[in-house]
Amino acid sequence: MPMCTTFHRSFLLPVVVVAIAMTATNVPAQNNSPEAPLMAYVGTFSSPLKDMLPTQVDLPPGNGLGIHLFHVDRKTGAMTPAGVHRMGTSPSCLALSADGTRMYSTNETDRVGGTKEGSVTAFEVDSKDGKLKPLNTVPSGGAGPTYASIHPSGRFLLVANYFGGTVSVLPIQPNGSLGEATDIKIDAGKIGPTTATNAPPGSFAFSGHDRTHAHMIEADPSGQFVLHADLGLDQILIWKFDDKTGKLSPNDPPFVSLPPGDGPRHFHFHPNGKWFYSIQEEGSTLVLFDFDAKTGSLTERQTISTLPPDFKGSNFCSEILVSSDGKFVYAGNRLHDSIGIFAVGANGELSHVDDEWTRGNYPRSFNFDPTGQFLYSCNQRADNIAIFKVDRSTGRLNFTGKYAAVGNPSIIVFRDLAK
Repeated sequence: MPMCTTFHRSFLLPVVVVAIAMTATNVPAQNNSPEAPLMAYVGTFSSPLKDMLPTQVDLPPGNGLGIHLFHVDRKTGAMTPAGVHRMGTSPSCLALSADGTRMYSTNETDRVGGTKEGSVTAFEVDSKDGKLKPLNTVPSGGAGPTYASIHPSGRFLLVANYFGGTVSVLPIQPNGSLGEATDIKIDAGKIGPTTATNAPPGSFAFSGHDRTHAHMIEADPSGQFVLHADLGLDQILIWKFDDKTGKLSPNDPPFVSLPPGDGPRHFHFHPNGKWFYSIQEEGSTLVLFDFDAKTGSLTERQTISTLPPDFKGSNFCSEILVSSDGKFVYAGNRLHDSIGIFAVGANGELSHVDDEWTRGNYPRSFNFDPTGQFLYSCNQRADNIAIFKVDRSTGRLNFTGKYAAVGNPSIIVFRDLAK
């Protein structure tokens, strides 16, 4: 739950390239596997380098060193350190291109130099050793960029700026670098209450109902529509997207509302493209929507708690993932420190299967390896990533007994060097 910062509209000025102080210390580790290595990249909350302005984005801040690289054992899931690309700007979200040759990091600061906004960095990924080579860094279009995704066309990066309450579209150049924003939208509307409608009994969960907070942005599978969650507005906004100009225009209807105070954070499409699942940070709920691919509209159909039936107290939801086979949905719970596991029924509705302890506190996000055999939980306040074996038939998670040490991990993505 990011801290609130003061917001200025300096991002409306022409966009200029911003230089970020960073150094690469990628030290290859031994990999004895006869197969081509699988790399993992972990984005973190990191302390500013000595020549940068102080920043504080999340609590506890600063234990990460930038983007941490690992070799991954395909059979056991174990992670072996393979170096660090040092960055002092909290690269908290990483987006990898479909071919694995480019990576983009949101640098979740609220100012760079004298500019009241964050930035995004583009990298080239070495196909042989997985090391990162910075291409350029540009302003993100608002303070505290917390999420980025690549449009299905591969020609645009979509960015959600949490502290700024804005979303932006950044064109991806032929060489993978980023251009000036083609569009920036400022969220506006009535802020929801500080008490969530669906909060568990006794909950004091409050994070983002002080102003607008764009928390996630992603296109639908066709790329015709772009959706983004604003936690403070309790809305998922829907945009039509022009992939020739990189412009967003309001859909009809332009948004769908969640219960007041529940705070939509992240969402994930089912592989069939028809079912859309949203997780609410303060309400601790999952909501199933039917998505109309022709009109871009969302129709709510089910709400279910992410927590055990007898849970009482405060909880902050984080990540949501649908398994690649579409059979299960996984929901992150911070403070309860669990991953809720839900089976997907024939009509898309969810039923609770189990809750797995994350073996560390405050799981900010989690992800599957490319095969779906293992799940990796980024336990932000435990400074570790816990590794679980996935039972593909039941959806349950079995702890492998393996961890990776990473300061304030925020996200993990994978790159198969065989590709």
